[in-house]
Amino acid sequence: MIFPSQLVPNSGDFVIEHLNDSVENRRLLNAFSAGKNATGLERYIKEQAIGDEQSNESRTYLVKDALTGDLACYFSLRTCLIPIAITKSLFTTIPAIELSNFAVNENYRRSQKAVRKIGVFVFLSFILPIVRHVASFVGSKWLCVYALPIPKLLEYYEKIGFARLDKEREAFVYSHVKPKYDKDCIFMYQAI
Repeated sequence: MIFPSQLVPNSGDFVIEHLNDSVENRRLLNAFSAGKNATGLERYIKEQAIGDEQSNESRTYLVKDALTGDLACYFSLRTCLIPIAITKSLFTTIPAIELSNFAVNENYRRSQKAVRKIGVFVFLSFILPIVRHVASFVGSKWLCVYALPIPKLLEYYEKIGFARLDKEREAFVYSHVKPKYDKDCIFMYQAI
């Protein structure tokens, strides 16, 4: 069987590793900073990611600088079902993969000023290939994210292919599956 860390070839500048690939990876979490608007993402990687791994609730991947070994970015993936209203009393579900966490290490960004657009690079080079590979085995139509309600971030997600549902369907999703820790976030999706 092909594992995601083997599926995506290392980029040359960055390598991807599963959180549990080495004891060193756990040490790297302590130096991670998600920045002032994303403290929940920082707390997740430091306090909850390992527990979610052990309980099979999500998989977290670390993107590291190939030369220095520094943690540049992380993301977490898990499966989900998105309920979509058909009528007032009838709904269907769409199988999806959720990008449940995605953050660049601000400490890495500050120390490596020449490295730009790492988030887009990670999304295109690592996240999408893993998601498409998983979808070929389990069947999934969408990749979804609950984005922080920051206009610049919402624009960023739109530029990499995510869209919002219409207001009525968005409200329906929120009333059925919106995670408690994502209470202020905006649901976005894209076809896989």
